[in-house]
Amino acid sequence: MKNSNLSHQNNWDLVILPKNKWLDLNLRELIRYRDLLWLWVRRDYIGAYKQTILGPIWHFLSPVFSTFTYMLIFGKIANLSTDGVPMFLFYNAGITIWNFFNGSFTASSGAFINNAAIFGKVFFPRLIMPLASVVSMLIKFCIQISLFLLVYLYMIFFKEYRPEVGWGLLLIPLNLILIGGIGFGLGLIVSSITTKYRDLNQLVGFGMQLVMYATPVIYAFSTVSSGMKKWLQVNPLVAPVESFKYAFFGIGTFNIAGLVYSFAWMVISIFIGLLLFNKAERNFMDIV
Repeated sequence: MKNSNLSHQNNWDLVILPKNKWLDLNLRELIRYRDLLWLWVRRDYIGAYKQTILGPIWHFLSPVFSTFTYMLIFGKIANLSTDGVPMFLFYNAGITIWNFFNGSFTASSGAFINNAAIFGKVFFPRLIMPLASVVSMLIKFCIQISLFLLVYLYMIFFKEYRPEVGWGLLLIPLNLILIGGIGFGLGLIVSSITTKYRDLNQLVGFGMQLVMYATPVIYAFSTVSSGMKKWLQVNPLVAPVESFKYAFFGIGTFNIAGLVYSFAWMVISIFIGLLLFNKAERNFMDIV
């Protein structure tokens, strides 16, 4: 009787076991559930504007409104320098790359809380949810950057704007990986902690505003004093954002050491985030 039960158990298609170790990540499950990953990407992309009048057009309108607002406040009123770059291009580039980081971080940081109902009903790798959100943010970035490129080419061909474009364009994929990876890793850390300490969510929004002002999104890094630059360069987003601007405009601080520093930040934050996410996953439903 005992042998028959064992043989019966060995015929299961899927065996779900509890995770007892911090390093029991089992990332191979993500490959098996890749269809579910793309399903959630499609849901995030389509569902965001499904019941709106303008639909996906908001992908363009939102950064345009923000760009004109920054042009008025920081360009006209505060009279901040853009290092000779047309104001629309300068602010739109900063907003587009910042939206990618902010969206990746925000979506990842709410992975547990926002999907608690789904997590309690069916089994699948929980990491699918934040990963799908980052991929959705990447698609949104590609849509928004297309608007920037249209205005960028218009300025070059019809307004005699001559940026010093060079090999820096080849580093754009690296910049996106660094920015998206840092947002994903930090989001996992916050998501894992907020399952137990919900009041941390109140600090996250305030903290993101500080990070934005500590990142050269709305101002030229060259206008910052040398003493302040040393403090700002602690921010791992400075190097990839500056490299992004350098690729299109030929301005900004291109620093290989800074990119290596950002890469180290990305690897460490993702590693710590995965460990904490794995730990929180084991007893998340009991806490909620």
